[in-house]
Amino acid sequence: MSAAKQTAATPTKRPRDAQATRELLLAAATQEFAEYGLAGARIDRIAERAGANKRLLYVYFGDKDQLFDVVLQREAEKLATAVPLNAEDLVAFAAARFDYFLANPHVSRLATWRAFERAEPTESEQASYLQKVQAVEAAQRAGKVNPAIAAVDLFAMVLRISDSWLTAPRALLAVAEDHDSESRINEHRAAVIAAVQSFTAVQ
Repeated sequence: MSAAKQTAATPTKRPRDAQATRELLLAAATQEFAEYGLAGARIDRIAERAGANKRLLYVYFGDKDQLFDVVLQREAEKLATAVPLNAEDLVAFAAARFDYFLANPHVSRLATWRAFERAEPTESEQASYLQKVQAVEAAQRAGKVNPAIAAVDLFAMVLRISDSWLTAPRALLAVAEDHDSESRINEHRAAVIAAVQSFTAVQ
């Protein structure tokens, strides 16, 4: 039985205070959206996972679309806190990002659903990326990062490489022997580090 089904089958006892209920609903919504996306997610299932009355979900978050936005923002903030950008050490950033996505596979799934179901970026998302690209540009001007590649392209490459193995097609993963073994994961992590080092280092 999957973790999602176990949660649904044995709802958590409803807490006494509103903040705890809100947290339970957010945790349940995160699981639901990661598994089914925005369109496929169901309010009834979220409430059942959380062991809460679904009416409270509307009280705290408005509707399903607004709840999805809150979940995405919350996960983005967690990622930014856990893996802050040091533009002068993109190798370490890529390795830390790899580790975070490995430990939190739901984040990759949420990002995939977000890209598929929400075509346009929000102002806060765009501002966040602009800030990061500008930080890379500053590191390039300081002679810490390879200036031969435009900062926006270089940062995009770092992002894609850091989660390349974790988001690779299942058919490609199947080509590698024991693709989910610790040794294979460590080997790919080393490859991520070597790849990012190869195009970010100052020659």
